[in-house]
Amino acid sequence: MDFTKKHKISVMISEEDIQKRIAEMGAEITKRFEGETVYLVCILKGSVFFTTELAKKIELPMEMDFMTVSSYGAATASSGVINIKQDLTGDIEGKNVIVVEDIIDSGNTLSRLLQYFQSRNPKTLTLCTLLDKPDRRVVHDVVVDYTGFVIPDKFVVGYGLDWDQRYRNLPYIGFVEE
Repeated sequence: MDFTKKHKISVMISEEDIQKRIAEMGAEITKRFEGETVYLVCILKGSVFFTTELAKKIELPMEMDFMTVSSYGAATASSGVINIKQDLTGDIEGKNVIVVEDIIDSGNTLSRLLQYFQSRNPKTLTLCTLLDKPDRRVVHDVVVDYTGFVIPDKFVVGYGLDWDQRYRNLPYIGFVEE
């Protein structure tokens, strides 16, 4: 059964292209932090698919942690207000922290999160995102260290991204046609 029939979803980035780019990003991170341990922070729920695939491509000692942050709810645009529902379980002081996001849109959520992480004194703090939507950027102080794909201003689903908790399990990035 095709569960995407409720909405018209077109493929924007194929599963193969996603896997290829994640392998490249993993190699870049491995090279940058050679000889060190990294601390991946997966921002749930959207980045879980990306984080697990990225972790497999980073050839370094690693710790992983998870954080649940909400800024969308059932809407298709960020509310600009973040709500930390689940904080990190470990201490990041003195560690090479890599925040892994599914998408950067307005920058509101990430700007606040990065300030929050910085206050906890990591050795390094880098940002890795699967998707970047710069046309929607409102907060411009967010520096993205690793970007999978720059995309146009379309509402996207799949590969962890959802629309009111639906379509996360699509193996590609698709955009919802109105």
